[in-house]
Amino acid sequence: MSQQDHPAYKGPIVLVDGVCHLCQGLTKFLIKRDRAGRLRFASLQSDAGQRLLAEGGMPLHSYNTFVLIEDGHYYTRSKAALKLARWLPFPWPLWYGLIVIPSFIRDAVYDIVARNRYRWFGKDNACMIPTKEIRERFLE
Repeated sequence: MSQQDHPAYKGPIVLVDGVCHLCQGLTKFLIKRDRAGRLRFASLQSDAGQRLLAEGGMPLHSYNTFVLIEDGHYYTRSKAALKLARWLPFPWPLWYGLIVIPSFIRDAVYDIVARNRYRWFGKDNACMIPTKEIRERFLE
C-alpha cells in the first residue's frame, strides 16, 4: 500500500517549503479559508513530504516550488497555485481563470517570486510547528 492510499492522505495535499515565511503564510491562509478541512499539508523537508515527492518522481531536495497533489497528479508552480484556488470558497476560484495565460508567462512570474522569497519574506531555521488545533491537517 502506497502512502497515498493511507486514509490520512486522501484529498488534496499541499507540500510547501517549511522554512519559508511566504510558504508558511500561504499555509495559514489556506487553512483559514478551507473551513471544510479538505486540504492536507506537509513540509517538503519532512519525511512525509520527501516520501510523497519520491512517489511522484519529483526532485527530493529542490524547494523552489510548492506541490499540489490532487487525485494522484502532481502539480507545481503556477498550475499548482491556480488549481489550489479552486479548493477555496468564492471568490478565490475565479483566479483559476488565469490558466488561459500561457504557462511560460505564468511560470516566469512564479519563478521570480520563488527565487526571491527568502530575501523578500524571510525564512526560519526550522519548519513551522502547527498549533494543536490544526495539527491533524499536517502529514507525518
